[in-house]
Amino acid sequence: MKPSTINRIWARLILMSLQRAGVKDICIAPGSRSTPLTLEAERLQSADSSIRLHTHFDERGLGFLALGLAKASNSPVAVIVTSGTAVANLLPAVAESRLTREKLVLLTADRPAELIQCGANQAISQQGIFSEHAEVTSFLPSPAEHISPAWLLSTVSEGLHRQSELGGSYHINCPFPEPLYGEMEDPSSYLEPVRTWLKSDKPYLSFTPSQADLSQPLRDWTKFQHEKGVLVVGKASVSERQAIDALAQKLHWPILCDPQASQGSAFAGFDVWLQNPSCLEVLKQADVIVQFGSRLVSKRLGLFINQFEGNYWLVERHPGRLDPSHRKGLRINAPLADMALALSDITRDNEHAHWADALVVASQQYFERLAAFNGSSDESLSEVSLAADFSHWLSKESELFIGNSMAIRLLDMCSQLPEKAVFANRGASGIDGLIATASGVQRSRQRPMLMLMGDTSALYDLNSLALLANNPQPFALIIINNDGGGIFDMLPVPDQNKETFYRMPHGIDFSHAAAMFGLNYVCPSSLETARAQCIDAQSTPGTTVIELKVGAGECGKALKALFGEIANAELL
Repeated sequence: MKPSTINRIWARLILMSLQRAGVKDICIAPGSRSTPLTLEAERLQSADSSIRLHTHFDERGLGFLALGLAKASNSPVAVIVTSGTAVANLLPAVAESRLTREKLVLLTADRPAELIQCGANQAISQQGIFSEHAEVTSFLPSPAEHISPAWLLSTVSEGLHRQSELGGSYHINCPFPEPLYGEMEDPSSYLEPVRTWLKSDKPYLSFTPSQADLSQPLRDWTKFQHEKGVLVVGKASVSERQAIDALAQKLHWPILCDPQASQGSAFAGFDVWLQNPSCLEVLKQADVIVQFGSRLVSKRLGLFINQFEGNYWLVERHPGRLDPSHRKGLRINAPLADMALALSDITRDNEHAHWADALVVASQQYFERLAAFNGSSDESLSEVSLAADFSHWLSKESELFIGNSMAIRLLDMCSQLPEKAVFANRGASGIDGLIATASGVQRSRQRPMLMLMGDTSALYDLNSLALLANNPQPFALIIINNDGGGIFDMLPVPDQNKETFYRMPHGIDFSHAAAMFGLNYVCPSSLETARAQCIDAQSTPGTTVIELKVGAGECGKALKALFGEIANAELL
């Protein structure tokens, strides 16, 4: 067979293997060397209407688009890019997927071995390009007739199984020789060893599932449930959060919920009120912490866990060390909802129920003081007043994507979020690819989306506004423009260098960017107007950029003043 035929056949077998492993979304960037994969992806879609193809001209944004699709669907998503630096542009999304375990299958076209390190155009060494950030790798040889299709299928099937167990990215490097495409020859004799597989709809290899052993924690729970305990919720879906809440209602322990927990609790605002010594002393009475989900935003909560001396459990489906305090404890690899329901089933009356209800009062006192701190006027628009009012900005139908840096910290400090599907990139917690990730989430979920992010994050992912053009779903994109990196007002950086090397003021507004990509644009000047325009945007098809212009440095000053007030207040 000609190279053009064997290239296409290998690409076809790889994509069929992915389809049978649950891949429904394929993200494609332009490129010549990847043509066999692109043409076979189009062929697969024509044969299976459930396959969705997504395109983007920017490989970095494409990687994060795939990350969002995988995050929302909990299924593997394929990415097709050409050779060279196109591959390198996927690294930020791959690094995020390693930490948060979204399943990306990276199909990277490559030059054959004889064209590497010899001055050939658009050829770089792609072997090991993602290093440890890719969980599974398969560096394929160039397609050749003497290599059985059964070898290719078993290699890819084994890699997909390992990914299904571990999560993260699976990198399949595909060195295609030229000609890359052309008239197809009859491949029947070559495919004879896998003829029966081609006629089926099953994966090439099947594996027995591994099951979590919950016997030890269930045995220990008979004692721990009768002690003073705290439930902590990190990243959790709505259904997982509901299962954890059912356990909390049986125990009547305090439940401290991260912004990613899909709902707040009566103990909201703990990142601030934990700075009050009286509140901290109450929480220090705890004997047990059970944490569901990882990647906590609150530094104050992280410090409390770090100094905690009782029994500490961390429940997370995926393996790995997910406790930055490195404290002694029990690590439970199990689905969050399964573990919460199993504990709830054997939970009985607890003599220490309601032991920390004084902290509910503290939370209420904190939010009353926060409202007074912001003033009673709906005209006052600031980052802190936005965060305090934010629970009223969400429509019932919308889902929420929270950007990194100050955006998610503000909601952690100042909001009590309603039950809502919440998404964020809190693995590497970078500011790159946030718009693209949110676009991927919405494409998978097909729901109205509200996104909150900062100006530097938006500038960093400006190309991905192209993914939000011609959007059939409502997408309200709030950009807080404080003219640079306002987070550095809260971080330990030298004051004399802060403006030049950290905040980096840009003097840019986003009206021109919205116009460039054909998006709706508003720039409200009051809190009341901003809230109304945000709610309206969540029921209006298409993307609306809502730019909130606030004073540079004001948020940091306001938060420091708030912290000082709450630390010395009578909250109990």
